[in-house]
Amino acid sequence: MASTSVSRIVPASPDKVWSLIGGFDALPDWLPYIPESTPLEGGRVRRLKNPEGEVIIERLVDFNETERHYSYAILQAPFPVNGYVSTIRVHAVPGQENTAEVQWSGRFNPNGATEDEVVDLFTGIYRDGLDALHPTLAA
Repeated sequence: MASTSVSRIVPASPDKVWSLIGGFDALPDWLPYIPESTPLEGGRVRRLKNPEGEVIIERLVDFNETERHYSYAILQAPFPVNGYVSTIRVHAVPGQENTAEVQWSGRFNPNGATEDEVVDLFTGIYRDGLDALHPTLAA
């Protein structure tokens, strides 16, 4: 099983960051790679579209409002992996009430691609997504 993790320090309180990214259907609010999200099954599943119009379907597998994290599994996607589970977390930065650390990690099995290729793919998605948070939160 392959894995990757990316984290960024962002210029907002953990509560403000969580209010932006903590909703399972909130990806279009902050992630440029996902311009469209449709909640299904009472919000436990999301049907996403990327800029190319490809469909990604994900199921929420864990959610913790108090600790500010959620995990999800990919059910359908154009990615060369299976067994994909990812977690997004927002952490407080000790002594800095208007700063937060956001971590996005995932684990998955390559399927039709090398481990390096899929690690690079998801590292890029996580990195670009978290990098987009800074200007959104600073506005």
